[in-house]
Amino acid sequence: MSDRDREIEDWPGDPWDQRVASALSFLRRRVSGQYEVDEFGFDPELTGHVFYPILRRLHRDWFRTEVFGLEHLPDDGAGLVVGNHSGTIAMDALMLSIAVHDGHPKARYLRLLGADLVFRVPVLSELTRKSGGTVACNPDAERLLRAGELVGVFPEGFKGVGKHYRDRYKLQRFGRGGFVSAALRTGTPIVPVAIVGAEEIYPILADLKPLARLLKLPYFPVTPTFPWLGPLGLLPLPSKWLIEFCPPISTADLVDYADDPMVIFNLADQVRETIQQTLHQLLEKRPDPFGR
Repeated sequence: MSDRDREIEDWPGDPWDQRVASALSFLRRRVSGQYEVDEFGFDPELTGHVFYPILRRLHRDWFRTEVFGLEHLPDDGAGLVVGNHSGTIAMDALMLSIAVHDGHPKARYLRLLGADLVFRVPVLSELTRKSGGTVACNPDAERLLRAGELVGVFPEGFKGVGKHYRDRYKLQRFGRGGFVSAALRTGTPIVPVAIVGAEEIYPILADLKPLARLLKLPYFPVTPTFPWLGPLGLLPLPSKWLIEFCPPISTADLVDYADDPMVIFNLADQVRETIQQTLHQLLEKRPDPFGR
């Protein structure tokens, strides 16, 4: 963990004057341009000082998240973290990011791959880039992996995020396995991760498809609180979250099969089945979705 990251972690317990000094130092660097941004637009200082403290509150206090299997993440070098997707909005991706950063001994950042829609919304696109995200396409994924980054992907896409509550914790189709191809081309280990808790934050009871088409959205959800309560309906319900990283799947001996459809399909199916079985196990550990 860098000195700057340690400074961030120490803020809550520091005297008030030290916190003010740290904040002023941060603002001075921002105004003077003394901060680094990589080729994808990732701003680690802004992420650590501004974004993560907000996410950390949700992760620890609101969702009371428990994380297992962090030892399966690589200490150094590339890793492709593949998770299930749900929750109406991509809150699970954000909670996974903070789980990796706060739980990893080297406080590594998870570089998330997002759908094209995310990068067509002006403010959201900028925030996503600043926090380390990029478009979910093989060229970007491979560049990040070759640079030794931890990359997060959710192959279910909008099919997972927008599914009805009655289909909770049932994995949707993984598409054509593009994430497997990226891992094979770079010889990167795949780390499946199962996330329990996101399904309950905005339970989708119905999807208003005509309104979704009008607004050019993949779905328009109706939940127990939205749109009935207006802006209050955007407050996520305080479900109990469990996140488990599974043992990595090596691809080092499969680099020559990056274009083989059967190898890609079989590996994608192995990852999907691993996540599904782990979800079942986590649900048994959490009989009450809103318990402690």
